[in-house]
This record gives sequence, structure tokens and C-alpha cells, in this order.
Amino acid sequence: MKALVLTFLTRLARPDAAWLGVLLLGVLLARPALAQDPELPARRSGIETAPLQTLQLDEIRPADTAKVFSLQDLAELIFANHPIVKQAALLSEEGRSQVLQARGGFDPKLEADFHRKLFGGTEYYNNWGNQLKVPIWPGGIDLKASYDRFVGVYTNPETRTPVNGLAGIGLSVPIGAGLFIDARRSTLRQAKALLSAAEADRVKQINEVWLQAAKDYWNWYYSYQQNQLIREGVALASRRFEATARRAQIGDQAPIDSVEAQITVQDRQVQGTQLLVELQNARLLLSNHLWNKDGQPVELPAYAAPQSPALDTVSRAQYQQLAQQAAVNHPTLLKLDAKIAQYRIEESYRREMLKPKLNLTGTLISQGDFYRNEVPGYYNFGLDNYKLGADFAFPLFLRAERGKLQYARIQLKEFALEKQQSQRTIGTQVANVYSTLKAYEQQLRIQAQAIRNQRILLRAELTKFELGESTIFLINARESKLIDLRIKQESLRSSYEKSRAELYYYAGTRSKTAD
Repeated sequence: MKALVLTFLTRLARPDAAWLGVLLLGVLLARPALAQDPELPARRSGIETAPLQTLQLDEIRPADTAKVFSLQDLAELIFANHPIVKQAALLSEEGRSQVLQARGGFDPKLEADFHRKLFGGTEYYNNWGNQLKVPIWPGGIDLKASYDRFVGVYTNPETRTPVNGLAGIGLSVPIGAGLFIDARRSTLRQAKALLSAAEADRVKQINEVWLQAAKDYWNWYYSYQQNQLIREGVALASRRFEATARRAQIGDQAPIDSVEAQITVQDRQVQGTQLLVELQNARLLLSNHLWNKDGQPVELPAYAAPQSPALDTVSRAQYQQLAQQAAVNHPTLLKLDAKIAQYRIEESYRREMLKPKLNLTGTLISQGDFYRNEVPGYYNFGLDNYKLGADFAFPLFLRAERGKLQYARIQLKEFALEKQQSQRTIGTQVANVYSTLKAYEQQLRIQAQAIRNQRILLRAELTKFELGESTIFLINARESKLIDLRIKQESLRSSYEKSRAELYYYAGTRSKTAD
């Protein structure tokens, strides 16, 4: 302060500057009343250059590739380790287990039973029955092979066999209901149809996970770019404040300019603090999708940087291809197709159940020790040794069967109408997102032009300042406006990439990065 006062007193000795010295001396003497005056940095020897340096005239510089956490890196971690993705894979496993369970209706079945009663030295009965039943797909036929030995004093004559038992081989054929489709075939066909529905659910669930992860990634990208730009702005404003303050110390610039420069620093520091918190929160949200191979959650390191957005855009041909794919292979539509196929099978089965139930059974029988030579030939398998039976049943009103058939038809209509509406909705969503992308492309072009013009304006303001025709206030205003424009540009880029992810999601697929 003493040096500054001596400087002004020296200038007061010049007659042509007396009025200026009086004015500046008054400003200095009134300094204690200016509570907002900045703390000036230590004075350096030599002449200070004008505070015109700015990095806002430069284009965006790419981040260190060694620290870049790309979208492909995110995709690899998610599809390898994410719990929801693993859970989605279980949907297909569950569908296959249902098919396996339905195939159990065609498993060969071996049955055996043994009952014996001995009382008072008398063997009332000694019954041993065995049967192997092999279901056959065509016609609902059951192939049967049996061996029965029913002996004893009080054994029912209808079932009594020779002491060595009787062997038999025969068929059970449904002539009425169940000839073209029965419960076993219906269950298996429906399980196969629902396997497609399970696969569609798996794809849709994975697509939902990836969409949210992609959105969180580009939110992190935007927060990162905001933080970088504001940090750059703080550094520029700090250097400008220091240079302005030092020039004010030697009297080359008004002290009030340093106050204005410091206000700019403080304003940008406040913004930087808020944006740093937003960046940390965005990083944490993105970390929700990160898991290691051991199933443990991991966090994105603070030094990681996002990749730059792709320079390509979605062409009209790509949009048409995605729209066509959405109309054919969208998981929602595939699931509805599976449901429709399921209820068509159910309708066919319920219509079959309207027929009378008529089952014919026939068995060729032979004495159990027919392999012995001494057994007479008329005990061997032949048309003279058989069992024949028929079972008939028919509900007179068929109310249960007609109700089940009606319900299947109603469900079939419901899913058909739902598919019709879903096709329209999906097509509209794809078209809407594509229109949004085209709007973002136009905004990005305009924003790039605005940034170029603002850089020209900032250069002109710096030149005017060198000629003494501008002020620090105008330079800071131009620079702050350029920072705001660049932040808006990064916001548009982030929104464009999120809309691109939505376009692929509504088309029922994922971007090439996530394949």
C-alpha cells in the first residue's frame, strides 16, 4: 500500500496529471470502506501482460485413453456379471424345465403291486401284478406289456390266473376324445410355445437393464463434461484475476476491475462445487450396474473418464430397418405370439374334449411259462388268447367343456387385440424417438455454429481490450457465455445418445455396442 501511495504521489508532481492523482488518492484513502475489495497477490517485478489468455478458444481435447471407461467396457461388465442379466437367463432355463416336465407325460411307466393273505393255514389270495406302459405320440395310444399272477382259494375267478401267471401285450386306443389331441400332447405343445415367451421375456429384461445403464452412462458423461468445463473456467478466471490485480498494483488498471475478476472466480467456484457433487452422484448411479465376476459390487474410480460420443448419426435406412425389426421381432410381440399359439392349442384341446370318450383296449395273453417246450401251443400268444375292453363316457350337457372352450377363445381374442395395439404403440414409439433424434441433430448443428460465432466474438473482444476499447467485464461475459454454450452442446450430445439407446430399445434390440 505504501509503495502504491508513493507511486501516486510521484505522479502528482506532474502538472498535467494532478487531477488524476487527486482522484486516485481519494479512491485509495477510501479503501477500508470497500468490504468486497479482493486480496491482491504479491507483487512481482517487471511488467505484467494483459490478462487475455483463455482456453475457451480451443476445441474439446480428448481424454486420456488410459483412463477412458467406454460404453463397450460397460456392456461387457453388465452382460457378464449383472445379477438381473443372470436372473433373466433363468427365465429360459425355467421354460426348458417346463418343457421337460411336459415330456414326462410320455415317459414309460413300470408298475407293480403285490398282495397276499394267509390265515388259518389257508392262502386266501396271492396277487402279483406288473405292467409296463409306454405312451406313443400318435393317436394318444398306450402300449402295454404285463405279467400277472393271481392265485389263492378265494381269488376272484375273473382275475385268477394259472399258477405260473399270465403274460400279456396290448394297446389302449382312444377312439373318441383324445384321438387327435389329448392332455399330454396339449401340455407339451403349450410348454414349447411358452418357451418362446420365456425367451422373449429374457431379451426384454436384458434390454431394460441395458437401457437404464446407457442412460446412466451418458448422464455421467454430461456431468463429467460440465465439471471439466467449469474447472477450466475457474482456472481461467483465477489467472485473469491474478493478472488484473497485479496490474492494478502498479497502476496500469483500475482496482475495481480486480474486484470484478474475483467475483467471476467465486461465482464459477460455487458452480464447480455443485457440479462436482452432481458428478459424484452420477458416478455412483453408474456404479450400480458394475459387478465383478464373484458377484461383488464395484465402484467406478474417480479418475475414470467417459468416451466421446460417436460422430455418426442414425440414417433413414437404419430407422426403417429398426422399424421393420420392431414389427416382427420385438420381444413384446414375440411373447404375445407365444400366448396366442398357447391358447390356440388350448382351444383345439378343449374342442376335442367335446367328443364322447371311447377308449378301446386289447391285450394278447399267454401263460407265464410259455418259454417252456412242454407248454401246449394253445396257451401261447394268439387270436384265441386275448382280453378286450371298451370304456365310454359322455357328459349330457357338456357345460364344463363348453365353458373351458369359451374361455380359451376369449383369451385368444384378448391376446390378438393386445398384439394389434402393441404393434401400433411400438411403431409410434420408434417413430417418435427417431423424430427426436433428427431434432437433436439439427440442434447440435446450430449449437456448433453458435459456439463458433461466440469464439469469434470472444477473439474480437480480446483484440478490443488490447486496444483499450473493452473491459474485463465484457471479456468475462463473452467467456461465460461460451462456457454455457459448450455445456449446452454437451447436454445435447448426452440427450442424443440417450435417445439413440431408446430407439434401439423400442425396436426390441440393443445398439451394436451392446451386442
